[in-house]
Amino acid sequence: MSYENILLEKEDRLAVITINRPQSLNALNAKTIQEISSAIDVLNSDASCRVIILTGSGEKSFVAGADIKEFSDFGQEKAEELARNGQNTLFNKIENTTKPIIAAVNGFALGGGLELAMACHIRYASENAKLGLPEVTLGLIPGYGGTQRLPKLVGKGIANEMIFSAKMIPAQRAKEIGLVNEVYPIEELLTKTKELASIIAGNSPMAISKAIQAVNLSDTDKGFESEIKYFGELFDMADKQEGVTAFIEKRKPNF
Repeated sequence: MSYENILLEKEDRLAVITINRPQSLNALNAKTIQEISSAIDVLNSDASCRVIILTGSGEKSFVAGADIKEFSDFGQEKAEELARNGQNTLFNKIENTTKPIIAAVNGFALGGGLELAMACHIRYASENAKLGLPEVTLGLIPGYGGTQRLPKLVGKGIANEMIFSAKMIPAQRAKEIGLVNEVYPIEELLTKTKELASIIAGNSPMAISKAIQAVNLSDTDKGFESEIKYFGELFDMADKQEGVTAFIEKRKPNF
């Protein structure tokens, strides 16, 4: 499949989706959202792909935000449709996909860009990264899940501060508050992200899929019961048999 605004590369059991609109600092427009969503669908159906990395082209920007020109003249109805379609088409899909998606945040991750990174399961950032939700400076609020995912990652107080003030924070501060997992020099970011992805790719894809589902329910009243259910389900799956057998035979499992 050919794409206009993204690049898709596969390497062993990993795939890298690169948002490729450098002329607009990789800003998200409707076409880019649809292309990322389509690429994820392709990779989800590809058994040889175990982990997906999402990043931006160049060294300046992961995603500098949504493409404001696309919705500057919208009214309430069209704006709600924009937010709902974006969440359902891409952001919720990323969070609930069966394969881990790691954001390699290279540079600016603002507005929809930070929301995109927060939908991913893990975030690594470059030292030059700047993260923020500047929507209130436009008289708006985040519409792609920012008000919901940010408090879960950093707590309500810090989330309120970031959203109300619209301040950008540097990568090291983002790590301190738990918004990103690790920070690396820009030239090492993708390599380090691939190293983590390779470790994950060696583990049971069935177990990781269930872990994603369980963790996503961790802040609901279904969390504990779902963990019990998924734990039990895995006992009837091939990966559990291989993992336990490999442990007993003192060898690496072949998932």
